[in-house]
Amino acid sequence: MSNNQRNMTLFALTWPIFIEIFLHMLMGNADTLMLSQYSDDSVAAVGVSNQILSLIIVMFGFVATGTAILVAQHLGADENRMAGEVSIVSIAVNLLFGLLLSIALVFFSKPILSSMDLPRSLMDEASSYLKIVGGFAFIQALIMTAGAIMRSYGYTKDAMYITIGMNIINVIGNYLFIFGPFGVPVLGVEGVAISTITSRLIGFIVSIIVIRKRIPTALPFRRLLNLPLSHVKNLLRIGVPSAGEHLSYNGSQMVITYFIASIGTNAITTKVYAQNLMMFIFLFSVAISQGTQIIIGHMIGARDFDSAYERCLKSLKIAIIISLIMAGIFSVAAEPLLRIFTSNEEIISLGKTLIYLTIILEPGRSFNLVVINALRATGDVRFPVYMGILSMWGVSVTLSYILGIWFGLGLIGIWISFIADEWLRGIIMLKRWRSKVWIHKRFVQHDKNTV
Repeated sequence: MSNNQRNMTLFALTWPIFIEIFLHMLMGNADTLMLSQYSDDSVAAVGVSNQILSLIIVMFGFVATGTAILVAQHLGADENRMAGEVSIVSIAVNLLFGLLLSIALVFFSKPILSSMDLPRSLMDEASSYLKIVGGFAFIQALIMTAGAIMRSYGYTKDAMYITIGMNIINVIGNYLFIFGPFGVPVLGVEGVAISTITSRLIGFIVSIIVIRKRIPTALPFRRLLNLPLSHVKNLLRIGVPSAGEHLSYNGSQMVITYFIASIGTNAITTKVYAQNLMMFIFLFSVAISQGTQIIIGHMIGARDFDSAYERCLKSLKIAIIISLIMAGIFSVAAEPLLRIFTSNEEIISLGKTLIYLTIILEPGRSFNLVVINALRATGDVRFPVYMGILSMWGVSVTLSYILGIWFGLGLIGIWISFIADEWLRGIIMLKRWRSKVWIHKRFVQHDKNTV
């Protein structure tokens, strides 16, 4: 392992990741905030479309996740050439996969939205947004892969700077197309979609330039067709099960959004506003979990299992403490924060209750974010998927219907189901980590790869 890799610390890796994810969230919130000045219905339309796009992004994530883990492990084992080969293969694979899904979204946007029981009044705007952003979704696939490469090499600051630039471009575009200064046509939802894809395209181009400059060996384009298929197999071996857990989560969220749509447009809008605020609460845990995954990936590559074990537990404690503090702060400020988005008293009152419930929800989410990412970094990727599917559908979806629809508790009942799901999975994941089964699995996988 190089000196640069040895000197990696959680703080040095995490704070740029924190800023980067924070800015990604700001990009989504900028869309919501600016559209809220245009129309609450437009917010609901984009919110439902983004639920579908989140599912698509998770499917892109299977390659990005595999890339992050394999590159970190190869670098930890001082296999720089292999790390570069994995990087270029992952970009090619995600480009092809992204193009296929983008084409599907363009042609099937309305049938997909109709299947979610979307109110007719929202269909035109939601479909327009989904066609534009979904049609260029492959750019997001490329950005995710390039970001994973930069972070695994330790260049988290570069990824952060690129995200800052993307946000600036996105906000400027939103302002131009929503408010129409200087004679620019007011395009509403379509304008927000155009701003989104433009900022992503520029962000990807800059990402490739940075990688070629920082890590000349990371993208051997000329050797792409001659690289072994084993890299693709390894990406799929780690990435597909890892994405399965996210895919299950987003799929369950789509079903729950269907339940919420049956309650009414106000319920959809409240969910969008509340979850936009909640993202800032668990942002710290997301950043800590990603920084921890990079460090543990390097440790596993160097076969330093004891340090990897302790690193996960230390990171988990930090994530839980910070999530509790942030949930408390946002609960106190819930009403003024919600009034930034809307003046609808019904939405504000219900949204406040949902934010209060995050004090219980977020510590449970911290377990899943940190420990599951740690398990992935070791190569133990299937167990979280199996447990995730059982809990998300058996607990979250089932209780959402029983409490939210059957007993008429609405969004409050649905939030209670989220709490039960996060805590159940979190405790199971912690027991898995403490069992150290992943050490044995790592030895078995290493022996298979060396045969």
